[in-house]
Amino acid sequence: MNSESQIIRTEYSDLMKKSYIDYAMSVIIARALPDVRDGLKPVQRRTLYDMYELGIRYDRPYRKCARIVGDTMGKYHPHGDSSIYEALVVMAQEFKKGQILVDGHGNFGSIEGDGAAAMRYTEARLTKFTQEVCLADLDKNVIDFGPNFDETEKEPLVLPVRVPNLLVNGAEGIAVGMATSIPTHNLGEVIDAVKAYMKNDAISTKQLMKYIKGPDFPTGGIVVNKDDLLNIYETGQGKIKIRGKVEVEDLKGGKKQLVISEIPYTMIGTGISKFLNDVANLVETKKTTDIVDISNQSSKEGIRIVLELKKGADVENLKNMLYKKTRLEDTFGVNMLAVADGRPETLGLKKIIEHHVDFQFELATRKYQTLLTKEKEKSEVQEGLIKACDVIDLIIEILRGSKSVKDARACLVHGITDNIRFKSNISKKMAALLRFTERQATAILEMRLYRLIGLEIEALRAEHEQTLKNIARYEDILNNYDSMAGVIMEELDAFKKEYGRKRRTVIENAEEAVFEEKKIEEQEVVFLMDRFGYAKTVDISVYERNKEAADSENKYVVHCMNTGRLCIFTDTGKMHQVKVPDVPHGRFRDKGTPIDNISNYSTSEEQIIMVCDAEQMRFAYLMFATAQGMIKKVEGTEFQVTKRTIAATKLQDGDSLIAVKVVNDLQNAVLRTKNGYFLKFPAADIPVKKKAAVGVRGIRLQKKDELEEVYLFEEGTETKILYNEKEVTLNRLKQAKRDGAGTKYRG
Repeated sequence: MNSESQIIRTEYSDLMKKSYIDYAMSVIIARALPDVRDGLKPVQRRTLYDMYELGIRYDRPYRKCARIVGDTMGKYHPHGDSSIYEALVVMAQEFKKGQILVDGHGNFGSIEGDGAAAMRYTEARLTKFTQEVCLADLDKNVIDFGPNFDETEKEPLVLPVRVPNLLVNGAEGIAVGMATSIPTHNLGEVIDAVKAYMKNDAISTKQLMKYIKGPDFPTGGIVVNKDDLLNIYETGQGKIKIRGKVEVEDLKGGKKQLVISEIPYTMIGTGISKFLNDVANLVETKKTTDIVDISNQSSKEGIRIVLELKKGADVENLKNMLYKKTRLEDTFGVNMLAVADGRPETLGLKKIIEHHVDFQFELATRKYQTLLTKEKEKSEVQEGLIKACDVIDLIIEILRGSKSVKDARACLVHGITDNIRFKSNISKKMAALLRFTERQATAILEMRLYRLIGLEIEALRAEHEQTLKNIARYEDILNNYDSMAGVIMEELDAFKKEYGRKRRTVIENAEEAVFEEKKIEEQEVVFLMDRFGYAKTVDISVYERNKEAADSENKYVVHCMNTGRLCIFTDTGKMHQVKVPDVPHGRFRDKGTPIDNISNYSTSEEQIIMVCDAEQMRFAYLMFATAQGMIKKVEGTEFQVTKRTIAATKLQDGDSLIAVKVVNDLQNAVLRTKNGYFLKFPAADIPVKKKAAVGVRGIRLQKKDELEEVYLFEEGTETKILYNEKEVTLNRLKQAKRDGAGTKYRG
């Protein structure tokens, strides 16, 4: 081993902990959460800056998104191209952002969940808003730049955004152990709130809410819990209830239709098709009979979902049903988490505005310091040129008598006349008195002759006067809080005038949606399920008229109440519950619906071995039998549960449930194996166990044999079954004890 090498012993858990914390902080700070100052995540910031660098401005032609994504990935964002393109697409979607930051050209997706076209087909450029509000003054040293991932480029650590973009455009992101969810707000209202804070930094959240009424979603809608907003904006957390906008339109013949013209923000995407399916389901399950037709007439002009109603429909009750049973009323979870001062923090409304205003003063300070420096340099040059014009003959004499630029510069700056030939000693003495600055000397040496025209000299003096005014103005802005605040507020007023728009979302306190479900008249029905798993219920009279066909065509026929529940036992040892009202009720020849559509049962993972009425097994015992020969009895009350799916029994490894039957102690049980062994014993010998127990052995199985069927019959009744196409009379079998080997049937 090298004498200089050293082994450092570290606790493995400590190493893992440190590595995971580093990873988590990387995700939180550098990927998932926006910065409170510009309201942007790193991928958004890098994409916008790259477009700015490529010159893809609002007044220039669109460029392929593939070019933008590739350039961003190569220079600033070393992650997958899909993450960059998805960020670009979202910034261009009007239905997701309060103010779009990218002007997209082509298919950028739709509010109904259609995805954007591939980036090789779409084009984009910056919007005027982004250019003027988010990227202005980048040349005035207003923000810090840092090295990119390979230190070959410089990228902005934050963009100089002039409005609280975190509030205007909101944010959504999932980090490690935390998530952010900030709603969008109205630009004009946010600007008014910022101005109010700048005038009085002791303003309360309640007073700020005189300006910011609440969220303003691009999809409109109605916020119905206005009273909860104050607490949400103070704490930065809470739940906002949003409803879609529903209007009633009259049709011919006294009929009406409901028109949904605005949807909750949370319904963007697949939520619309889910809503349509939910409404259709309400009609199919007869929760409502008032809707006769559903149509989605949405277009580029906006959302328009039409529900045509039957004559005499209870419109208010139906509205409330839609709010309660579908996503027409939904909840937007607010968690205003952002990166502030380099660490994640949950921020209230006032805190966000406070951080924004501090950032604006920092931007303004750096901007006007840069401008002041430039104006002072300009003033210095102008003073030198004006002074030079007064002694222009002497300067021309110096230039003509110099052997090099170096000699001429030395004379202008330091009065050194040694290497210059003058016409007279007076000129030499005057030249020795010159003391121009380096910058003035450079300007004089580069000055063109036309600047000596009288009008040009006057223009130079006027320009110098303006420069002095600018210097005085910039110094006033930098040294006076009110002056700087005034400049910032002027900019905000200009942004509000150009980009402000009317509020889309209504804020109000609405009553809780209450609707009366029509009570189902309780009656007995018959549940029918065929071998393909299609299920339905029919009236008992319908069943009686078609009894023979019903029994032969269906695998399960169960008498039950239309208000009850059905229990489905599967070979995996699970029990799934189905509410009878969820099973479609109709005519005998109706196809029905797949049982896996209305229950947790999975056709690909398990097989049904029994269906029974939950009420009927309440006072009974159920016998369970498995392929490995394990049996037990369980009280039916153990299955009176509210969960949709439970474990009905415990199975050993590699075992499966083959039978569940209602049993009583007066019956005999016959177990039949795959290889033809029969064992008959009293059902009373089967012990009662809990549903979580494995049970006891019912039959001793031979090698490579398994239990295949269980029969129950009462003593004194002749019960015949078919086995290998031959009749077997069960009650003639020899009586034995449980846990025997059974007798091989020879025929």
